[in-house]
Formats: sequence, structure tokens, C-alpha cells
Amino acid sequence: QVQLVESGGGLVQAGDSLRLSCAASGRTFSTYVMGWFRQAPGKEREFVARISWSATVYADSVKGRFTISRDNTKNTMYLQMNSLKPADTAVYYCAATPFRAGGLARDYQYDYWGQGTQVTVSS
Repeated sequence: QVQLVESGGGLVQAGDSLRLSCAASGRTFSTYVMGWFRQAPGKEREFVARISWSATVYADSVKGRFTISRDNTKNTMYLQMNSLKPADTAVYYCAATPFRAGGLARDYQYDYWGQGTQVTVSS
């Protein structure tokens, strides 16, 4: 069982940066693939990025602006978000699943979820 807690969301202006954190419980954090998803009002939850050992995958909409990383010594994953746009406004969720191969860009592929943190980007 893994418990995930996101933090770092907030209200920023377009062009600003934010760093989200996802703290995980448990002693096997390094064996999980970790991902970020987001859900805007009235829209389906969408993939943002994921990281396995060190390999990363990004959605096209955030590529070049967002960076996913993890610190296995701290059981924490991060999402550095730069050049934020109003279209990035959403609730951001972190997710985890035991390590497996594949793109892992679908929410049903993840077993554990955090409660979400709101990111609002004003124009």
C-alpha cells in the first residue's frame, strides 16, 4: 500500500513557475513508476508526465516546459512547471504503480493516487 500526498499548488500568473511535490509513504518507493495527471473543470483527467528509475515521458502539451524528477532517498517526486499558461489550470494528481514497462500514460494503469493540488494560472 502506498499513500501519496501532493503539495505546492497555488495561484500564479502566466509565465510564472511552480514546483509540485508528491510525498509517498512506504519503503519501496524506488520500485514504483510515478506519474502526474491533471484534470481541468469539465474535462477528463489527462496524463502530464511519468518517471520510472530515471526514464521520463511527457505529454506533448508540457514538453519543454515541465520537468518530472524523483528523490528516492526522500520518497518524493517533483514536477517543475515553467512558463505556465492559463491552459495549465487544473487539479494535479500524483499516481504510482509497481514498476512495469510501457508508456504508462493512462490513468487506469496506476494503482495509487493522491488527493490532488490545485494549480491556477491567471492571464
